[in-house]
Amino acid sequence: MHFVRDYSMMVAIFGFFSMVWYGWSQENPPKNWRKVIGFLTGLALLVCLSGIYLSIKNWEAGTALAAGHSLNNYYVFVILEFVIAGVGVFILYRKGGMEYAAPWVCFIVGAHFFGLRYVFQDFSLHILGFLLVLIAGASLYLSQKSSLNNSTLTGLAAGTTLLLFAAFNLFRFI
Repeated sequence: MHFVRDYSMMVAIFGFFSMVWYGWSQENPPKNWRKVIGFLTGLALLVCLSGIYLSIKNWEAGTALAAGHSLNNYYVFVILEFVIAGVGVFILYRKGGMEYAAPWVCFIVGAHFFGLRYVFQDFSLHILGFLLVLIAGASLYLSQKSSLNNSTLTGLAAGTTLLLFAAFNLFRFI
């Protein structure tokens, strides 16, 4: 099914979290990357704001969250995501492994999209989940092979992936 309101909300949410990931990528990027990351952060903000506008204008349109237990399932997946990510980051902090926090959170965010695929009846969320899980693993490998840290690699790749999915949902909205 196609839910125009869900598409507009995905534009807003993915745009917002794209900004968040770009923010995380600014922990210690190479100096010549900073302007690009700043530009992408601003672009993500504009995409987020357009999604908010479209969501408000289409608030009465249908949503997958109105069907059956979808809203309850949504809450379960999101709450579990935050709890598991938070507990994992706390453990990393206690063990002195905070350099692994960004890939850990990216992995959990990616994993939660596999469940949300069924809540929103949208297969593209499986693709997004797979890409974010892949980014989490790839950043661990690439950070060891380069001078870049996990937060820069994970933040830039996750932010760009979410920005592309926001644009994809904007296209689907139109």
